[in-house]
Amino acid sequence: MSASEGGPVVDFHGHLAVPAAAELVAGTPGFAAELAAEQRAHSLASLTVNRAQLERLQAKLTDVSARLADLDAMGVDGQVVGPMPMHHYWTARATAVRLTRTVNEAVAAHCAEEPRRLYGLGTIPLQHPDLAVAALERAVTELGLHGVSVSTTVRGRELADPVHDPVWEAAEELGAVVFVHPWGCTLGERLATRYLGNTVGQPVETTVALSHLIFTGVLDRFPRLKLVAAHGGGYLPTYIGRSDHAWRVREDARGCAEPPSAYLRRMWFDSLVYTPRALRHLVEEVGADRVVLGTDHPFDMGVDDPLARLDAAGLPPADRAAVAGGNALDLLLKGRTR
Repeated sequence: MSASEGGPVVDFHGHLAVPAAAELVAGTPGFAAELAAEQRAHSLASLTVNRAQLERLQAKLTDVSARLADLDAMGVDGQVVGPMPMHHYWTARATAVRLTRTVNEAVAAHCAEEPRRLYGLGTIPLQHPDLAVAALERAVTELGLHGVSVSTTVRGRELADPVHDPVWEAAEELGAVVFVHPWGCTLGERLATRYLGNTVGQPVETTVALSHLIFTGVLDRFPRLKLVAAHGGGYLPTYIGRSDHAWRVREDARGCAEPPSAYLRRMWFDSLVYTPRALRHLVEEVGADRVVLGTDHPFDMGVDDPLARLDAAGLPPADRAAVAGGNALDLLLKGRTR
């Protein structure tokens, strides 16, 4: 990997489309139900824009040369590439195995075309925790992926549900990254106007998922879990004081060993919070060593000037270098057991 002034630049938030995976679920009742839920959460205008965007971005979502050209234009040396969220947690065991294998092998093959610059994250069938553990182990030990991306809920089941504990235990042992990226919003029709399902809904989903993981003690049980939150962790770092207050004054809220704000420094957050002031605040709340660069490439809710935005935050040089790429490389390369 090349290095820019101040060290390498690594974007932790890039997406890959896998057409072969889409073909596995096309036309099934489960996928029809998933699409119906998506339609309830968005207006017709938003759905039309989304479809046009996917067609327009197809090359950027699938072609390595197009991806690398974009990275060069952004001044980014490397990128973490995960599947465009396509977990399909409704799939039965046999289909889930085929889908996971198809997605993870596609991510590995894509990144293998430029291994010095691309770092892959796969998917796991969290709806079947035993299969998820096996898929995680194969992704890391056989395919060379650096971890997995997960959504914020699993068919209504929280990530913090104890049934997922074997997955988090395996991720700890493997030193694998778990990237929490929302796909859809459980608020549904309430946000089905003016793209609020994404603009407001996705940060809400991340906030709720992370709060469950904190308040229920998951991060006490798995303190070495490499948990990375997309979109700056949603609204949680902004209003963490309310969580701390509840933990102090209400016994029923005290399911974790320390105040909730302490757990912000046990997770990582991408920098996709849009404004210099918001990025400075994120760094103040979680620590400069807990923020990684994030673009959401190549979607329109992402940014194509991540370094200009980082520089506008006015961080000290060491903090700037850590956010630009140092933290990402530590996450990806340190502590891996295989």
